[in-house]
Amino acid sequence: MLVLMIVVSKDIVPKHYLAITIWPFIFVKKQAFKKDVILLNHERIHYKQQIELLVIPFFILYLLEFIYGIIKFKSSRQAYRQISFEREAYTNENNLNYLKSRLFWNFKNYY
Repeated sequence: MLVLMIVVSKDIVPKHYLAITIWPFIFVKKQAFKKDVILLNHERIHYKQQIELLVIPFFILYLLEFIYGIIKFKSSRQAYRQISFEREAYTNENNLNYLKSRLFWNFKNYY
């Protein structure tokens, strides 16, 4: 299991989101979310993605995919859901053993 710091901050987590991962932290909007195993598993998948890409390239690719999605789908919500990092996290958030068997750079299989 990944060791990381979970911080409660409604100011850092964007509106309409429950949590956000910015290495080395997972920020959650409410104290209760620190016990939400599905939400935390989703964020741990992002944590692993960020480590694999050395953090900054993760955010650059994330932003580029989001911009491409906005242009293609004309919808920020659909653009967000089509980001490869999000597709991997949403697909596997219910599998609490996913990170134990996840292959390196597995997000590339979600393009």
